[in-house]
Amino acid sequence: MHISTYCDDIVVWAPAKANLFLEVVRKRPDGYHEIATLMVAVRLFDTLVLRAAATPALDLNCSDASLSTGADNLVVKAARLLQDRMSCKLGASIRLIKRIPMAAGLAGGSSDAAATLLGLNRLWQLGMPLSDLANLSAELGSDIPFFFHTPAAWCTGRGEIVTPVALPRPLHFVLLCPSFGLATARVYQNVIVPSAPMSGAGLQDAFAKGEVDLIAKSMHNRLQLAAEAIDSRVAEYARMLAEAAPVGQLMSGSGSTLFALCRSAEDANRIAASLTTRTKAHDFRLIVTRTV
Repeated sequence: MHISTYCDDIVVWAPAKANLFLEVVRKRPDGYHEIATLMVAVRLFDTLVLRAAATPALDLNCSDASLSTGADNLVVKAARLLQDRMSCKLGASIRLIKRIPMAAGLAGGSSDAAATLLGLNRLWQLGMPLSDLANLSAELGSDIPFFFHTPAAWCTGRGEIVTPVALPRPLHFVLLCPSFGLATARVYQNVIVPSAPMSGAGLQDAFAKGEVDLIAKSMHNRLQLAAEAIDSRVAEYARMLAEAAPVGQLMSGSGSTLFALCRSAEDANRIAASLTTRTKAHDFRLIVTRTV
């Protein structure tokens, strides 16, 4: 995340994420799934503009009218949690500019929540350490703590146990974002938990070396088959990506976004160009990007 001050406003850029590896380890007694995942933050940002209010009122408005701005929004939940935990009597007016697709496996809502905590901590001059903000964020959602440890991290537990890892070189992607989303809970309900989970050691080693071809060979997402069973277009778009001959392709998170891993920015532009002609017959959006 990147945070700046402009006059009376705090502006925070909230990045999307992609999963290069995601294994479901087991179903936990609390109903959640234990996972192991390597996540990287990518240069696709939502923007939050925050301004202090003298009363505890929280006012959220969003550039996407389809997104609820009520108490169920993660931005509002994050702001309210920080208020309550720090006994803060101030409020805020928050403007959310959405660019990250929703229900897409890119954790836009989680990133927005992390950005809210970071921005309001500065806006309200609370002085809460980043480590405490990350711990607080885990109460809101499993993906949120990652965004305090970008650009890359190995995450376990429900995803909230975060071990930052070095990013030895930029990684380039083409994101294929379908017009439809997938509900995370439904994808997890349909996943088949393996009796012997796949190890992420090979991917971690390739990632540490920055060897793109080895990273591609080690990429894995246990949720992809479940997502493809829910909506066959996920499999169709995965085949389209493969036909464009990237070094590798995978679904991010619980979908519906898929990504092509590319050897360079030029390679990413080539792949995007080869897919652009298909957007007339298929309903998806292409984004050329790289790690933050």
